[in-house]
Amino acid sequence: MVRPRRMMAPPTNADTKQPVTLAAVIGAHGIAGEVRLKVFAEDFAAHHSFNDGALTLTSLRHGGNGAIARFTQVEDRTAAEALRGTTLTVPRSALPPLAEGEYYHADLLDLPAVTPDGDALGTVVAIDNFGAGDVIEIERPTGKRFMVPMRPEAVPEWSPERLVIDPLFVE
Repeated sequence: MVRPRRMMAPPTNADTKQPVTLAAVIGAHGIAGEVRLKVFAEDFAAHHSFNDGALTLTSLRHGGNGAIARFTQVEDRTAAEALRGTTLTVPRSALPPLAEGEYYHADLLDLPAVTPDGDALGTVVAIDNFGAGDVIEIERPTGKRFMVPMRPEAVPEWSPERLVIDPLFVE
């Protein structure tokens, strides 16, 4: 998800050229070229151009099974079906600037997780929010995964290079 979250100091050298995924096309909707989206951003409608201008948003509404969008370049159901699985990206520079103590989920994905002593724990593979705050999912080199709340007591330090996890939160 790309919404900002409060936490410790944000990474200061995030790659502004790296595109950030805001949604994914999960299927066609109807016969007129609309698509269903799984949206990963709080303010998706603020953006109108995606994938380096390849798709231009003309309408967005919420349906019972995700957001429903229409793009100028998609004229019929066949074209909409062809987009299934397509991620919708914007340049990082198109996102609102972060305030002190905020981060974007995209900043955490793929970061290595280590103990305070520097021992490798794994890599951040997902960030979820079940209502009480963000939870990061870390995959060990063995493939086993564990989850840690993204809170200062569990993650006392983080930077664009790594997350430091308190050993009390490691499974």
